[in-house]
Amino acid sequence: MSTGVDYEVEYNNRARVPENPSIMAGWARDAAAYRARHAPRAIAYGAGARNSIDLFQGNDDGPVVVFIHGGYWQALDGSFFSHLACGLNAHGITVAIPSYDLCPAVTVEEIIQQMRMATRELARLGRSLIISGHSAGGHLAACMLATDWPAYDASLPADPVVAAYAISGLFDLGPLVGTSINRALHLDDAAARAASPLFWKAPLRGSLDAVVGENESAEYFRQSRSIVEQWGAAGIATRFGAVPSANHFTAIAPLADPGSPMVARMMELARR
Repeated sequence: MSTGVDYEVEYNNRARVPENPSIMAGWARDAAAYRARHAPRAIAYGAGARNSIDLFQGNDDGPVVVFIHGGYWQALDGSFFSHLACGLNAHGITVAIPSYDLCPAVTVEEIIQQMRMATRELARLGRSLIISGHSAGGHLAACMLATDWPAYDASLPADPVVAAYAISGLFDLGPLVGTSINRALHLDDAAARAASPLFWKAPLRGSLDAVVGENESAEYFRQSRSIVEQWGAAGIATRFGAVPSANHFTAIAPLADPGSPMVARMMELARR
């Protein structure tokens, strides 16, 4: 892909945010503290050790909000992000945080399939799902909204996923093919396009919010604006936004704050 854009610079978030190790250490510390106070229920969705969902129960019977973690499909797991359930749990909303296998042990396409398995398992709780996610998780959230669920499993409700909320998501994987990120992903141009929800048939129902940190790269802004514009033109409700003063790693912090605008928007999606 020759566009004159330095994709290595645009997508290398760790280089763009040198303090990322301390931010991620804070995630792990805060997540462990939250689990100690609010122990989750573990739900298996497959046979693998990472095929598990942490369910942080609220006190209402409305929709479940799912948070899918990032890490460029090759790092981390759901346990780093338990504290992000805090904001919504404080308002009684149940939050589910799945883990998944990582590249290069599996492909991006296999991770998409694992998140469909996790979504199916959560749909069996009999409650609608709002699927959020960060970075690679934002990609996976969009994939879940765009999945043809009746074709995937006719036993499920027709529309188990009612909304997606993608934070710093990636919806066109093509620019990653020539970068160091792809060493673990092993994507070629065809596989990247096939795994890019920007090029899928737009969802016929639900809504998409795509937000980015105010201080993120131009490519992250382009990614989110592109899918908002394209899916919006196809007829579903879409919304683009920026998280004030946030970088790629701090853009998710508002989820832990019960009073944040991000949590207020997620509550609106859950209760409409």
